[in-house]
Amino acid sequence: MKLKQRGIIIPDQHYPLEDRAAVECVKKAILKIKPKVFINLGDVGEWESVSAWRYKDKKLPPLEFQLPLVEEDIRLVNEGLDEWDEVLKKVGCKEKHLLQGNHDLWLDNFANKYPYLNDYTFEKKCRIKERGYKYKEHNLPIEIGKLAFFHGAFATTYHAKKHLETYGENVMYGHTHDIQRHTLTKLNGNIGAWSMGCLKKMDHDNNRCLKGRLHNWGHAFAIVDWFTNGEFKVEVVEITDGKTTVWGELIDGNKQKCW
Repeated sequence: MKLKQRGIIIPDQHYPLEDRAAVECVKKAILKIKPKVFINLGDVGEWESVSAWRYKDKKLPPLEFQLPLVEEDIRLVNEGLDEWDEVLKKVGCKEKHLLQGNHDLWLDNFANKYPYLNDYTFEKKCRIKERGYKYKEHNLPIEIGKLAFFHGAFATTYHAKKHLETYGENVMYGHTHDIQRHTLTKLNGNIGAWSMGCLKKMDHDNNRCLKGRLHNWGHAFAIVDWFTNGEFKVEVVEITDGKTTVWGELIDGNKQKCW
């Protein structure tokens, strides 16, 4: 059994509400690790302009009022994708995957309400194919070796256990913003589920949907090594106050940018 390839997996960013230090930390880690595979687990954008929560109990505003807000969100999310693409290009990472999150799906739902805006989908407006990503719509999985990835289907207290029991195979996901792991022993070996936290700002002012409730969110990303027989090793790298360590080296996202 030999090492085949190494990848970096990032969870929910929610541009323009990304935590800048956490994002810079991951970008610096990419420069150090030089992954061959990159997986974005989705919720790339916050998409406040088309939020299912913002207009849950309210009448939608006139389209001429809403559309400029949508265009601004599209611009900001594209800027976020630009910075990942830039650092991945620097390290020569050519296998890129993007999995649509439930927030990203809100833009598709918006487009579906107006047939003449059918190009206002997340995939089209964020130029996913032009950027070179292999794309999966909301909660459709990809599998690399013996590990599957998707955005996330459950947000229960013990969601890692719920995902593992539901899907019955090794899974990694985002969505919940907290960091969990659960394992099960099967007759033919162990399987596991990994919840990867987020890269979003975690303060109250940027998460008013919580209405003051406390949370257990955390910043993190994953390094995954795949071997020639399909087996893999997961390293969950937690970020605290914009800092982490990778292979014994301190990485500080609060300091100057990658370049």
